[in-house]
Amino acid sequence: MAILPQPGLMKQYAEKGSLKPLSPDVVSEVDKNFSPYWKELGSSGDKTYGVMIKAAYKSILWYRPQAFSDAGVQPPTTWQELVTAAGTLQEAGTTPFTLAAGPDDSWTLTDWFENVYLSQAGPENYDKLAEHEIKWTDPTVKKALETLAEIWGKPDFLNGGVATATKTKFDESVTQAFGQEKAAMVYGGDFAAANIATTNAKVGTDAKVFAFPKAGDTAPAILGGDVAVALKDGEGAQELMKFLASPEAGKVWAGLGGYLTPNKNVPPDAYADPVAKELIGQLQQAGDAARYDMSDLTPAAFGATPGDGMWEALRTFVQKPDDVAGTQKKLEAEAAEAYK
Repeated sequence: MAILPQPGLMKQYAEKGSLKPLSPDVVSEVDKNFSPYWKELGSSGDKTYGVMIKAAYKSILWYRPQAFSDAGVQPPTTWQELVTAAGTLQEAGTTPFTLAAGPDDSWTLTDWFENVYLSQAGPENYDKLAEHEIKWTDPTVKKALETLAEIWGKPDFLNGGVATATKTKFDESVTQAFGQEKAAMVYGGDFAAANIATTNAKVGTDAKVFAFPKAGDTAPAILGGDVAVALKDGEGAQELMKFLASPEAGKVWAGLGGYLTPNKNVPPDAYADPVAKELIGQLQQAGDAARYDMSDLTPAAFGATPGDGMWEALRTFVQKPDDVAGTQKKLEAEAAEAYK
Protein backbone atom coordinates (compact mmCIF):
# COMPACT_ATOMS: atom_id res chain seq x y z
CA MET A 1 0.00 0.00 0.00
CA ALA A 2 0.95 3.63 -0.34
CA ILE A 3 -0.45 6.99 0.70
CA LEU A 4 -0.27 9.64 -2.02
CA PRO A 5 -0.57 13.42 -1.53
CA GLN A 6 -2.31 14.19 -4.85
CA PRO A 7 -5.35 12.64 -6.56
CA GLY A 8 -3.83 13.72 -9.87
CA LEU A 9 -0.81 11.53 -9.15
CA MET A 10 -3.10 8.65 -8.15
CA LYS A 11 -4.88 8.89 -11.51
CA GLN A 12 -1.56 8.83 -13.37
CA TYR A 13 -0.58 5.61 -11.57
CA ALA A 14 -4.03 4.11 -12.13
CA GLU A 15 -3.85 4.82 -15.87
CA LYS A 16 -0.48 3.05 -15.99
CA GLY A 17 -1.98 -0.03 -14.31
CA SER A 18 0.15 0.36 -11.18
CA LEU A 19 -2.79 0.32 -8.72
CA LYS A 20 -5.39 -2.26 -7.76
CA PRO A 21 -9.10 -1.30 -7.67
CA LEU A 22 -10.91 -1.43 -4.34
CA SER A 23 -12.96 -4.56 -3.73
CA PRO A 24 -16.78 -4.24 -3.73
CA ASP A 25 -17.06 -4.31 0.08
CA VAL A 26 -14.46 -1.52 0.39
CA VAL A 27 -16.31 0.56 -2.20
CA SER A 28 -19.50 -0.03 -0.19
CA GLU A 29 -17.76 1.33 2.93
CA VAL A 30 -16.62 4.38 0.97
CA ASP A 31 -20.18 4.96 -0.28
CA LYS A 32 -21.51 4.88 3.29
CA ASN A 33 -19.02 7.32 4.76
CA PHE A 34 -17.91 9.73 2.04
CA SER A 35 -19.72 12.16 -0.25
CA PRO A 36 -19.67 11.38 -4.00
CA TYR A 37 -17.12 14.17 -4.52
CA TRP A 38 -14.57 12.54 -2.20
CA LYS A 39 -15.21 9.13 -3.76
CA GLU A 40 -14.62 10.65 -7.21
CA LEU A 41 -11.25 11.99 -6.05
CA GLY A 42 -10.21 8.42 -5.34
CA SER A 43 -11.47 7.14 -8.68
CA SER A 44 -10.18 6.93 -12.23
CA GLY A 45 -12.36 5.96 -15.14
CA ASP A 46 -15.16 3.77 -13.82
CA LYS A 47 -13.13 2.25 -10.96
CA THR A 48 -12.36 3.39 -7.42
CA TYR A 49 -8.73 2.98 -6.40
CA GLY A 50 -8.28 5.11 -3.31
CA VAL A 51 -9.64 6.03 0.11
CA MET A 52 -9.27 9.70 1.04
CA ILE A 53 -8.02 9.12 4.55
CA LYS A 54 -7.04 12.67 5.47
CA ALA A 55 -8.34 16.11 4.59
CA ALA A 56 -6.70 19.51 4.80
CA TYR A 57 -8.78 22.66 5.00
CA LYS A 58 -7.00 25.36 3.04
CA SER A 59 -9.42 28.28 3.06
CA ILE A 60 -8.17 30.00 6.20
CA LEU A 61 -5.61 32.56 7.29
CA TRP A 62 -3.85 32.35 10.65
CA TYR A 63 -3.45 35.57 12.63
CA ARG A 64 -2.17 37.01 15.89
CA PRO A 65 -5.15 38.42 17.82
CA GLN A 66 -2.89 40.75 19.81
CA ALA A 67 -1.54 42.35 16.62
CA PHE A 68 -5.07 42.87 15.35
CA SER A 69 -6.22 44.31 18.67
CA ASP A 70 -3.26 46.70 18.89
CA ALA A 71 -4.05 48.05 15.40
CA GLY A 72 -7.82 48.13 15.95
CA VAL A 73 -8.40 45.56 13.19
CA GLN A 74 -11.13 42.92 13.00
CA PRO A 75 -10.82 39.65 11.03
CA PRO A 76 -11.91 40.54 7.47
CA THR A 77 -14.63 38.72 5.56
CA THR A 78 -14.04 40.17 2.08
CA TRP A 79 -10.91 40.64 -0.01
CA GLN A 80 -11.21 44.41 0.09
CA GLU A 81 -11.48 44.29 3.87
CA LEU A 82 -8.31 42.15 3.91
CA VAL A 83 -6.42 44.71 1.82
CA THR A 84 -7.69 47.53 4.04
CA ALA A 85 -6.78 45.64 7.23
CA ALA A 86 -3.29 44.99 5.84
CA GLY A 87 -2.85 48.71 5.23
CA THR A 88 -4.01 49.56 8.74
CA LEU A 89 -1.61 47.05 10.27
CA GLN A 90 1.26 48.37 8.17
CA GLU A 91 0.51 51.95 9.24
CA ALA A 92 0.43 50.81 12.88
CA GLY A 93 3.96 49.43 12.53
CA THR A 94 3.13 45.74 12.08
CA THR A 95 3.98 43.92 8.84
CA PRO A 96 0.73 42.31 7.62
CA PHE A 97 2.00 39.02 6.16
CA THR A 98 4.75 36.48 6.07
CA LEU A 99 4.72 34.71 2.70
CA ALA A 100 6.22 31.34 1.81
CA ALA A 101 7.36 31.76 -1.78
CA GLY A 102 10.63 29.85 -1.66
CA PRO A 103 11.49 27.54 -4.60
CA ASP A 104 10.42 24.40 -2.73
CA ASP A 105 7.35 25.87 -1.00
CA SER A 106 5.61 27.85 -3.72
CA TRP A 107 2.63 25.54 -3.35
CA THR A 108 1.30 28.10 -0.88
CA LEU A 109 0.98 30.55 -3.79
CA THR A 110 -1.18 28.08 -5.70
CA ASP A 111 -3.49 27.92 -2.67
CA TRP A 112 -3.81 31.71 -2.57
CA PHE A 113 -4.68 31.67 -6.29
CA GLU A 114 -7.20 28.85 -5.91
CA ASN A 115 -9.07 30.58 -3.09
CA VAL A 116 -9.34 33.80 -5.06
CA TYR A 117 -10.22 32.04 -8.32
CA LEU A 118 -12.92 29.83 -6.79
CA SER A 119 -14.49 32.84 -5.10
CA GLN A 120 -14.48 35.01 -8.24
CA ALA A 121 -14.96 32.56 -11.10
CA GLY A 122 -17.17 30.04 -9.28
CA PRO A 123 -17.06 26.25 -8.95
CA GLU A 124 -17.94 25.49 -12.59
CA ASN A 125 -15.08 27.54 -14.03
CA TYR A 126 -12.78 26.16 -11.33
CA ASP A 127 -13.52 22.63 -12.55
CA LYS A 128 -12.93 23.64 -16.15
CA LEU A 129 -9.60 25.28 -15.40
CA ALA A 130 -8.51 22.22 -13.40
CA GLU A 131 -9.26 20.03 -16.45
CA HIS A 132 -7.66 22.58 -18.80
CA GLU A 133 -11.01 23.12 -20.51
CA ILE A 134 -10.39 26.83 -19.88
CA LYS A 135 -7.02 28.20 -20.90
CA TRP A 136 -4.83 30.02 -18.42
CA THR A 137 -4.99 33.05 -20.71
CA ASP A 138 -8.71 33.33 -19.90
CA PRO A 139 -10.00 36.66 -18.47
CA THR A 140 -11.04 34.90 -15.24
CA VAL A 141 -7.40 34.04 -14.57
CA LYS A 142 -6.37 37.61 -15.35
CA LYS A 143 -8.85 38.93 -12.81
CA ALA A 144 -7.58 36.56 -10.09
CA LEU A 145 -3.94 37.52 -10.71
CA GLU A 146 -4.79 41.22 -10.64
CA THR A 147 -6.56 40.66 -7.33
CA LEU A 148 -3.58 38.84 -5.82
CA ALA A 149 -1.30 41.68 -6.92
CA GLU A 150 -3.19 43.97 -4.55
CA ILE A 151 -1.29 42.19 -1.76
CA TRP A 152 1.66 40.45 -3.41
CA GLY A 153 2.51 43.61 -5.32
CA LYS A 154 3.05 45.63 -2.15
CA PRO A 155 6.49 44.74 -0.71
CA ASP A 156 5.74 46.58 2.55
CA PHE A 157 2.93 44.10 3.16
CA LEU A 158 5.42 41.18 3.18
CA ASN A 159 7.94 40.36 5.87
CA GLY A 160 11.35 41.26 4.48
CA GLY A 161 9.80 42.29 1.18
CA VAL A 162 9.92 40.23 -2.00
CA ALA A 163 13.58 39.24 -1.52
CA THR A 164 12.81 37.47 1.76
CA ALA A 165 9.45 36.04 0.67
CA THR A 166 10.93 34.30 -2.38
CA LYS A 167 13.43 32.51 -0.13
CA THR A 168 11.07 31.60 2.70
CA LYS A 169 9.97 28.03 3.40
CA PHE A 170 6.49 27.24 4.66
CA ASP A 171 7.50 26.29 8.20
CA GLU A 172 9.61 29.46 8.40
CA SER A 173 6.67 31.61 7.33
CA VAL A 174 4.60 30.23 10.21
CA THR A 175 7.28 30.60 12.88
CA GLN A 176 8.13 34.08 11.59
CA ALA A 177 4.54 35.11 12.30
CA PHE A 178 4.11 33.43 15.67
CA GLY A 179 7.45 32.50 17.16
CA GLN A 180 9.22 35.69 16.04
CA GLU A 181 6.13 37.93 15.72
CA LYS A 182 7.42 39.47 12.50
CA ALA A 183 3.95 39.74 10.96
CA ALA A 184 0.27 39.63 11.88
CA MET A 185 -0.90 36.97 9.41
CA VAL A 186 0.28 33.94 7.50
CA TYR A 187 -1.43 31.66 5.01
CA GLY A 188 -1.58 28.00 5.93
CA GLY A 189 -4.09 25.17 6.12
CA ASP A 190 -5.19 23.56 9.36
CA PHE A 191 -1.88 21.65 9.39
CA ALA A 192 -0.04 24.89 10.24
CA ALA A 193 -1.09 24.18 13.83
CA ALA A 194 1.77 21.69 14.03
CA ASN A 195 4.28 24.42 13.09
CA ILE A 196 2.75 26.85 15.58
CA ALA A 197 3.13 24.21 18.27
CA THR A 198 6.93 24.47 17.89
CA THR A 199 6.74 28.08 19.14
CA ASN A 200 5.57 29.60 22.42
CA ALA A 201 2.27 30.63 20.82
CA LYS A 202 -0.82 28.69 21.82
CA VAL A 203 -3.29 27.65 19.13
CA GLY A 204 -6.73 29.05 19.92
CA THR A 205 -5.35 31.89 22.05
CA ASP A 206 -2.21 33.43 20.54
CA ALA A 207 -2.92 31.96 17.11
CA LYS A 208 -6.40 31.98 15.63
CA VAL A 209 -7.92 31.55 12.18
CA PHE A 210 -10.46 33.34 10.03
CA ALA A 211 -12.06 32.15 6.80
CA PHE A 212 -10.23 33.11 3.62
CA PRO A 213 -11.99 36.34 2.62
CA LYS A 214 -14.41 36.32 -0.30
CA ALA A 215 -13.02 37.91 -3.45
CA GLY A 216 -16.27 37.30 -5.32
CA ASP A 217 -19.71 35.76 -4.85
CA THR A 218 -18.56 32.34 -3.63
CA ALA A 219 -17.16 31.69 -0.17
CA PRO A 220 -14.02 29.67 -1.02
CA ALA A 221 -13.57 26.19 0.42
CA ILE A 222 -10.36 24.64 -0.86
CA LEU A 223 -9.55 21.16 0.35
CA GLY A 224 -6.45 19.00 0.30
CA GLY A 225 -5.80 15.51 1.49
CA ASP A 226 -4.06 12.16 1.21
CA VAL A 227 -5.31 9.08 -0.59
CA ALA A 228 -4.49 5.49 0.37
CA VAL A 229 -4.05 3.04 -2.52
CA ALA A 230 -3.23 -0.63 -2.97
CA LEU A 231 -0.26 -1.61 -5.14
CA LYS A 232 -0.90 -5.35 -5.02
CA ASP A 233 -3.89 -7.64 -4.72
CA GLY A 234 -4.34 -9.20 -1.32
CA GLU A 235 -6.98 -9.76 1.34
CA GLY A 236 -4.92 -7.94 3.97
CA ALA A 237 -4.57 -4.78 1.89
CA GLN A 238 -8.28 -4.65 1.12
CA GLU A 239 -9.21 -5.23 4.77
CA LEU A 240 -6.95 -2.39 5.86
CA MET A 241 -8.45 -0.14 3.17
CA LYS A 242 -11.91 -1.02 4.47
CA PHE A 243 -10.89 -0.06 7.99
CA LEU A 244 -9.37 3.21 6.78
CA ALA A 245 -12.70 4.02 5.13
CA SER A 246 -14.61 3.45 8.36
CA PRO A 247 -15.67 6.02 10.99
CA GLU A 248 -13.67 4.07 13.59
CA ALA A 249 -10.37 4.83 11.89
CA GLY A 250 -11.27 8.50 11.52
CA LYS A 251 -12.23 8.81 15.19
CA VAL A 252 -8.88 7.40 16.32
CA TRP A 253 -6.96 9.92 14.22
CA ALA A 254 -9.26 12.82 15.11
CA GLY A 255 -8.63 12.21 18.80
CA LEU A 256 -4.87 12.55 18.33
CA GLY A 257 -5.06 16.12 17.00
CA GLY A 258 -3.62 17.77 13.90
CA TYR A 259 -6.02 15.86 11.67
CA LEU A 260 -9.23 16.31 9.70
CA THR A 261 -11.13 13.58 7.90
CA PRO A 262 -13.53 13.84 4.96
CA ASN A 263 -15.44 10.91 6.50
CA LYS A 264 -18.87 12.45 7.09
CA ASN A 265 -19.69 9.96 9.86
CA VAL A 266 -16.89 11.13 12.17
CA PRO A 267 -18.65 13.69 14.44
CA PRO A 268 -17.08 17.05 15.40
CA ASP A 269 -16.88 16.02 19.07
CA ALA A 270 -14.34 13.33 18.06
CA TYR A 271 -11.74 16.05 17.43
CA ALA A 272 -9.19 16.84 20.10
CA ASP A 273 -8.69 20.59 19.65
CA PRO A 274 -11.12 23.52 19.23
CA VAL A 275 -9.63 24.78 15.96
CA ALA A 276 -10.09 21.35 14.36
CA LYS A 277 -13.72 21.29 15.51
CA GLU A 278 -14.26 24.74 14.00
CA LEU A 279 -12.67 23.79 10.69
CA ILE A 280 -14.43 20.44 10.31
CA GLY A 281 -17.68 22.33 10.73
CA GLN A 282 -16.69 24.70 7.91
CA LEU A 283 -15.62 21.77 5.73
CA GLN A 284 -18.92 19.97 6.25
CA GLN A 285 -20.97 23.14 5.65
CA ALA A 286 -19.17 24.01 2.41
CA GLY A 287 -21.27 21.46 0.57
CA ASP A 288 -21.23 21.36 -3.23
CA ALA A 289 -19.16 24.55 -3.55
CA ALA A 290 -16.12 22.94 -1.91
CA ARG A 291 -13.32 22.05 -4.29
CA TYR A 292 -10.10 20.08 -4.04
CA ASP A 293 -6.77 21.84 -4.36
CA MET A 294 -6.46 22.53 -8.10
CA SER A 295 -2.69 22.07 -8.29
CA ASP A 296 -3.10 18.56 -6.84
CA LEU A 297 -5.72 17.66 -9.44
CA THR A 298 -3.54 18.60 -12.40
CA PRO A 299 -0.66 16.52 -13.81
CA ALA A 300 2.19 16.62 -11.31
CA ALA A 301 4.53 18.20 -13.86
CA PHE A 302 2.31 21.27 -13.88
CA GLY A 303 0.81 21.45 -10.39
CA ALA A 304 3.23 19.75 -8.01
CA THR A 305 6.81 20.24 -9.18
CA PRO A 306 9.19 22.75 -7.54
CA GLY A 307 10.70 25.10 -10.09
CA ASP A 308 8.11 24.34 -12.78
CA GLY A 309 4.48 24.87 -13.71
CA MET A 310 2.16 26.70 -11.34
CA TRP A 311 4.72 26.85 -8.54
CA GLU A 312 7.38 28.73 -10.45
CA ALA A 313 5.01 30.85 -12.56
CA LEU A 314 3.33 32.24 -9.44
CA ARG A 315 6.68 32.63 -7.66
CA THR A 316 7.88 34.73 -10.60
CA PHE A 317 4.62 36.69 -10.42
CA VAL A 318 5.41 37.66 -6.81
CA GLN A 319 8.62 39.15 -8.19
CA LYS A 320 6.89 40.78 -11.17
CA PRO A 321 3.28 41.47 -10.10
CA ASP A 322 2.73 43.87 -13.03
CA ASP A 323 3.33 41.12 -15.58
CA VAL A 324 -0.13 39.55 -15.55
CA ALA A 325 -0.13 38.74 -19.27
CA GLY A 326 3.34 37.18 -19.13
CA THR A 327 2.35 35.05 -16.15
CA GLN A 328 -0.76 33.85 -17.97
CA LYS A 329 1.24 32.92 -21.08
CA LYS A 330 3.77 30.98 -19.00
CA LEU A 331 1.01 29.12 -17.14
CA GLU A 332 -0.79 28.23 -20.37
CA ALA A 333 2.35 27.06 -22.14
CA GLU A 334 3.33 24.72 -19.30
CA ALA A 335 -0.24 23.49 -18.79
CA ALA A 336 -0.58 22.65 -22.48
CA GLU A 337 2.62 20.62 -22.33
CA ALA A 338 1.63 18.78 -19.12
CA TYR A 339 -1.86 17.85 -20.31
CA LYS A 340 -0.68 16.27 -23.57
